[in-house]
Amino acid sequence: MNDGPFSGLRALVTGGASGIGLATARYLADLGGEVVSLDLVVPPEGSGLRGVVGNVADHASVDAAVAEAVAILGGLDILVNNAGIGAQGTVEENSDEEWIRVLDVNVVGMARVARVALPHLRRSAHAAIVNTCSVAAIVGLPRRAVYSASKGAVLSLTLAMAADHLHEGIRVNCVNPGTADTPWVGRLLAAASDPEAERVALERRQPHGRLVSAEEVAAAIAYLASPQSGSTTGMALAVDGGMSGLRLPPRPPAASVPEVAPPAAPTVPEQ
Repeated sequence: MNDGPFSGLRALVTGGASGIGLATARYLADLGGEVVSLDLVVPPEGSGLRGVVGNVADHASVDAAVAEAVAILGGLDILVNNAGIGAQGTVEENSDEEWIRVLDVNVVGMARVARVALPHLRRSAHAAIVNTCSVAAIVGLPRRAVYSASKGAVLSLTLAMAADHLHEGIRVNCVNPGTADTPWVGRLLAAASDPEAERVALERRQPHGRLVSAEEVAAAIAYLASPQSGSTTGMALAVDGGMSGLRLPPRPPAASVPEVAPPAAPTVPEQ
């Protein structure tokens, strides 16, 4: 075990085989934590991370995967509820089946994992849950109806869990990333009719002018999970380049030509 602020702490990261989850698992491990990933696949070879296979949309699978992870770790101190899926469309464009699918993974999936993890977390001297939410929970974005609804539910779920479990010594917080530069977003950009224009639209939508890195989100998750944040619970930490709180003039085009119209709304979902 490495020395570091997470030395002696045991963490389970859902969706930990790629993107924000993989970055978080690596970050916690680099800071001395013992980390296991729970995902549909194991972490990539060479990552140095341990993984268990599980599907957050299936209770029996979650039950078995969490039990396996706890057996590997010898207990549990930190749960990072990161597994989730994206979706595009208005309320007219998304079917009932799509609503059920997204909410089942993004919201009920977090509840399933937390429900199984809580008995183990109650035995920890330092217990923390961090949920991956999104700027979409608090900012209206076009063609994100079901995704935004799911992340709004995650925000409310975080607050409710924080209230329910505070006196059990379990802190619950969430992070609200903007659009993150992950392999998943990269695949969606590659499928767009004009990937470069789509990426530029996403970058210009965020006040700091670029996509959020997975490592930046991982650092925020680590802050909320850290013993040094023992007085922080029921909070949503924005990692969005100012998207949720700042109202700045549109960024000028790269060629410094005066802008005559706002950029087109991007069609790629959030993190």
